[in-house]
Amino acid sequence: MTKIVLVRHGQTEWNISGRYQGQTDVPLSAEGVEQARRLAEDFPVGHLDAIYSSDLDRARVTAECLAKHFELPVRLEASFRELNFGAWEGLSYEEIISRWPDALENFLRHPDRLHIPEGESFLALQERAMAKVHEIVAAHPGKTVAVVAHGGILRTILCNALHIPLEYLWSIRQFNTAVSIVCYEDGWSSVELMNSTAHLGKSRILEKI
Repeated sequence: MTKIVLVRHGQTEWNISGRYQGQTDVPLSAEGVEQARRLAEDFPVGHLDAIYSSDLDRARVTAECLAKHFELPVRLEASFRELNFGAWEGLSYEEIISRWPDALENFLRHPDRLHIPEGESFLALQERAMAKVHEIVAAHPGKTVAVVAHGGILRTILCNALHIPLEYLWSIRQFNTAVSIVCYEDGWSSVELMNSTAHLGKSRILEKI
């Protein structure tokens, strides 16, 4: 059995202001760096065999905190970047809904049907995510591997692991530095842990994409 430990990056200033980050390379806030430090100090598994990360800064820096703790290199993968939000990147919910009210309704109620102007679909996101996850599982049989990425892409991986349609994407919450664990064995997946932020205690938690 291979365990994939999924980790969302720490907080950014755009998380706080509610701006859609997508593939824009937004750095961690000071709080986000602290969240990543606390995650590494109180990680829910005691051993990792490898660490993969989105190559965007907010994920990479979060992964580097784990890498220092576990004395492992970070393997950067563009395949684990967030959903490409196209024309929506950098905009707030209010700004988007004023210009694309129908599209944003699909974003919230029917993400499986979403079309973002100049952007990517959640189906395409899930396909690129799962292709890389399956590659990692094949490369690390019987091992425990961390993948540090983003709220949207992690939700698509968890939908696949739970065997549920992308229509229910927003039923899965993903806070900053939340940890989920998926076990893969004989072509089947099961979820062992989801959206755990035990390492943060009572500190502020955000999940804005």
